[in-house]
Amino acid sequence: MKFGFTKEEWERIIEILEREPNEIEVGIFKLNWSEHCSYKTSKIFLRELPTNSDRLILGIGENAGVLKLKDNYVISFKVESHNHPSAIEPFNGSATGVGGIVRDILSTGLRPIALLDSLRFGNYRSSKTRTLLDGVVRGISFYGNSIGVPVVAGEVYFEECYEDNPIVNVMCVGIGKIYDVRSSIAKGIGNSIIIFGNLTGRDGIGGAAFASEVLKDQEDLSAIQIADPFTEKLLIEAISEIVKFKELIAIQDLGAGGLSTAIPEMARKGNLGIKLYLDKVPVRSKDMKPIEILLSESQERMLICVEKGSEEKFFKVFEKWNLNYAVIAELIEEKKFLVYYNNNLLGDIPIDRMFDVPLRIYSIKTPHVKKENFEVLSKNYNYGEVLLKLISSENLCSRFSIYEQYDYMVGTDTILEPGYGDCTVLRIKDEDFGIAVKIDGNGRYIYLDPYEGSKIAVYECARNLSTVGAIPIGITDNINFPNPEIEENYYYFKPMVEGLRDSAKKLNIPFISGNVSLYNESSKSRIYPTITIGMVGLVENIENVRRLKIYENDSIYLVGKMEGNIGGSEFLKVLFNFVGGNLDKVDDDFEIKLQRSIIHLVKNGIASFVKDISEGGILIAISEALINQNKGASLFNLRESLEFLFGEWQSRYIIFTSKNEELEDFLKSQNITFLEIGKVKENTLEFLGYKIEIENLRKFYFRNLIPQKGDRD
Repeated sequence: MKFGFTKEEWERIIEILEREPNEIEVGIFKLNWSEHCSYKTSKIFLRELPTNSDRLILGIGENAGVLKLKDNYVISFKVESHNHPSAIEPFNGSATGVGGIVRDILSTGLRPIALLDSLRFGNYRSSKTRTLLDGVVRGISFYGNSIGVPVVAGEVYFEECYEDNPIVNVMCVGIGKIYDVRSSIAKGIGNSIIIFGNLTGRDGIGGAAFASEVLKDQEDLSAIQIADPFTEKLLIEAISEIVKFKELIAIQDLGAGGLSTAIPEMARKGNLGIKLYLDKVPVRSKDMKPIEILLSESQERMLICVEKGSEEKFFKVFEKWNLNYAVIAELIEEKKFLVYYNNNLLGDIPIDRMFDVPLRIYSIKTPHVKKENFEVLSKNYNYGEVLLKLISSENLCSRFSIYEQYDYMVGTDTILEPGYGDCTVLRIKDEDFGIAVKIDGNGRYIYLDPYEGSKIAVYECARNLSTVGAIPIGITDNINFPNPEIEENYYYFKPMVEGLRDSAKKLNIPFISGNVSLYNESSKSRIYPTITIGMVGLVENIENVRRLKIYENDSIYLVGKMEGNIGGSEFLKVLFNFVGGNLDKVDDDFEIKLQRSIIHLVKNGIASFVKDISEGGILIAISEALINQNKGASLFNLRESLEFLFGEWQSRYIIFTSKNEELEDFLKSQNITFLEIGKVKENTLEFLGYKIEIENLRKFYFRNLIPQKGDRD
């Protein structure tokens, strides 16, 4: 390979240029054709995903998607990864991941109002894992708290395969009015491109290429960007002002690849060319070389396209907020990307061909996965002890010690806070409607069955939204993947995306944004193919959510499936150290009917409180609900088996209600199976002859996951 290009890629570049590229052009192609920027391995599959909706304003291809909400309000959301940087430098890696996804939302013209994170680490007993966990959480907390955007929801899981490659996915949500929305399409021959924000430095050079390769034992820290949330806060305020200017044509984040990718992308979308003047770029060091300026991924920088002659109007805003700025490029009719430095032409690339990277298709080989069912020994178990062991395990215990690091109430819009229910609900100030947000995924499920595991990821997110009566309206996804060049890994892509496609179509909601992170692999380990799903739902009446609460003497119902497979469940891993078996499959039609029924029960006040049953099964779901609302319960009609009590069968809920007759009549009318299994009481959880004080259950559940200083050395 020459300069890291395959033979086919190198020949394609020569064909495009009709000559060999120079150093600057090699750098441009290297970043634009990196896996991180081009999606050359995944694009062929991602085309299968549904992307259309009556609500859609901006979709795939933009910095983030935008959907209509209600009454001229719109919402933007996207999830992205910062896995490789976080593996090498967890604090700045995760912090800059937050900064990048916030700027994606800013690029749509909307104001960021919420962050969500999805994290994966190795074995919790490993000191390396605890060090990474500590650094990542501090980085997310530092950045989110500093810019005043609350981290309102998230998930954290521990599994040996993430030891060297932690997964750090962050989702951002923005709200605004439809007339504030801007795209990234640069238009108008002669119009100006302005850079504003931080100075350009040497940090992050080659970051996109670094994120497109397997991690080496030693990595160059120059590929890691430095976080500056205080400048990001100024960007938020400045953009909130300039979106009101009619002369603002387009906004673009300076993300992966820096100027080498963002500038030509804007022009290509507008079917124009562009002249870039590198000597005009405000820099941190005067001795920076042109190629360093071009490839730098310094954070907190953005681009805008404005009408020629209106530049001063924007400069005044940037000066007010003490931001660096300069006009660095202009749109031209000739469809070329021309790069100048001190009037010298350094790069000349046809813009309509520079993104024409050859797609990659690899061979597949079905991996060997333990598909045999695990036979649970027929001895008598102490189910009370099993419950305490599971609820205190790293993957099922409370995440309070993590999310208490985040200011999740800043902005005062968080109605349903982390830990209270299955998703977070945010109000829209002065409106009677709101939004429900959730981020979710289970890499173990994908590993065992990529098609069913992907469907479960989507349905699980929607199920969580339904517990507050929210109607799902859109999806953002992050595919975190090991090395696709390995046949057993590449096998997963097709069925994985098909699962995403089929479940989204059943829900009738689009994918409006997403991200793919490949090569999450080291010489020692490879991650499970891991999908993170971010979903937003519309809450039509926020008062329906405010009244959700568990009351003493409420009846407790199990609603949904009563049988299923136990493969991939947490109890198999914790009790028997077994990862395998057959996943429980989702009946799509029943799932949709069940979710719609739950939404009806919540909206009509028939359900007092609803909890989705997911990892850990029935007893974990009930325990979480009771602990978080300081209630107890007496349970009955339970089978004495690990499978029934802790199996992770799909399409099931726990419903608390005082309106038994209304609940049962409605569920019968919908032909949905249900079983009354308990009553709410004070202080204790009683089941199958076991009696556990809620305060004791709480002590096991509220385990401190954040390592103390000595634990992470």
